[in-house]
Order: sequence, then C-alpha cells, then structure tokens
Amino acid sequence: MIYNKKLLFSTRHSIYLAKEISLHYGYELSKTNFINFSDGEYSLSFKESIYKNEIFIIGSTCPPLDNLMEILLMCDAAKRASAKQINVIIPYFGWGRQDRKDQKNTPISAKLIANLITVSGANNLITIDLHSDQIQGFFDIPVYHIYSYNIFINYIKKLNIKNIIFASPDTGGVKRARHYASKFKTDIVICYKERKKANQIEFMNIVGDVKNKNVIIIDDIIDTGGTLIKAADLIKNKGAKSIRAIATHALLSGNAYKNIHKSSIQEIITTNTIPLKDYPKYEKYKIKVLTCAPLITQTFKNNNL
Repeated sequence: MIYNKKLLFSTRHSIYLAKEISLHYGYELSKTNFINFSDGEYSLSFKESIYKNEIFIIGSTCPPLDNLMEILLMCDAAKRASAKQINVIIPYFGWGRQDRKDQKNTPISAKLIANLITVSGANNLITIDLHSDQIQGFFDIPVYHIYSYNIFINYIKKLNIKNIIFASPDTGGVKRARHYASKFKTDIVICYKERKKANQIEFMNIVGDVKNKNVIIIDDIIDTGGTLIKAADLIKNKGAKSIRAIATHALLSGNAYKNIHKSSIQEIITTNTIPLKDYPKYEKYKIKVLTCAPLITQTFKNNNL
C-alpha cells in the first residue's frame, strides 16, 4: 500500500471547479460514491484508500445546505479513515455575512460553521475573499485566505479602459476599492446606503464625482443584485460613461439574472467559486466568469500543501 499520496475529492456541486484545480495541480480527481435515500438523507464513501494520505476536499458552502453537509461528512469520513492531513478548500465561504450579532437573540452563524468544519476533522482551510477578515479568527486551524485581486486586475488591464474610477457599493468595501484604485493610480467613490431589512435598501447616495468616468464597482458577493443595480443606476444618473462591476462570488439568487440583464451595468466580472445556474449560457446576461483554479493551486504550492 502506498502512503503519503495526495488525493483530491469534490462535493457534487463544485465538480467543475474541482476538475480545473486537479488539472492545474497535476493530480487526478478521485471519486466519491454517494447513495441517496428517499427521506433526503445520503451517505458517501471514498473509492480510494485514505489511510495516511493527504486529502484535499473541494467545495463551496453556497445554497443548498447539502453543500456544507457534504464537506462535513467527507471530513468525518477522512478523519475516521486515518487520513494524514485533511485540507478543505472552500472557495466561497457561505454564511460569512452573519459574522456578528446585529440584534438580540441571533446566532453568529459564521462562527458556528467554522466550529463545525474544525470539529469534523479539517486540518487546514483554504478560502477566497471572505466577507470580513475577522472570520479567520473563528477557526482554531490554519486559514489560508486568498485575495482575488490579481485575477480581476489582469482582466481590467486587458480591457484598456481610459478614465477609470472605482466605486465601493457600501462603506464596508472601501478598503477593497482602494486597493484596486492604487493599482491604477486613480480615485474611488463610495455609495452610502441604509437598509430597511436584508436585501432591501431604503436610501443610497454617492460620495465622489463620476461624471464622464468609466466606473468599476468592487464587491465580494452578488446575491439578488439589488444593491449593485441601485448603485449602478445612481452612478449612471450622475453622468458616468460606462459601468462595470466586479464581484468574486456570484450567488445570483431570485431574479438577479434578469434584473442585471435589464440594468445599466455593461458587464459583471466574477469567478467560478460558485457554479452559475445557467452555465454556460451566462454570457448572454452580461456576466464574464474568470477561473480561480490557478490561484488556488498556487496557494497549495506556496504553502507546501
């Protein structure tokens, strides 16, 4: 029996990205057997020996909840099979927006998910663009937090757009927007917003001048697209020449596709941390998808994983 092998496994939802990672990393994707039961439960088993081998489990924890459960069950199975090390790659860390108590009698969901992943047997976590950096502190295992800047910066440079300015859709994303602005030696504008409730904005205004500018809005997550579209419409009304948006994780829930297609946004640039529902038809909705697989595999190599 050969020990110290590197074995890559994927949840069912993230199989396309996992195949790309395996191709860039130079290791074949190993197979997992899933058995579904009539009550909605399922069991899984690895088709290769796990004993004393280094395991990589790839899967984003986007909806539905099964995506999180598959990661937890895979970690538990690998731990019980005496894996040498369990590396969990969660390109999109779901529940990350619930990283604090913003009212009474609510959970800190991101902390709970971190506890579940740790207890299930994970030794390392690799993730991309957490909603807030503080989530790294929720884990009692090493967290390799990857920033997606270079993927998008290289793409923007190829567009060769003049008179660029970057926009943050809220005050929380200012640091992110400033990083892009520094690379292009330009300014930023800030969209100040107040929410009535989740996914519903009551008020928004812009701090800064966008007249005759080619604006690129920087965000980490697009969910319903409501904030993004409202910001884009406001920016357009203030005299912007063109509007693009960058967001690492494209949840695109509800009517997001259709609403974005009808909006004043020229293009949305995202990554494949989450598989899009209309894959590969998303381009007709003004969505450009860039792969994050090389970035993830380079992190493996840089950290001797």
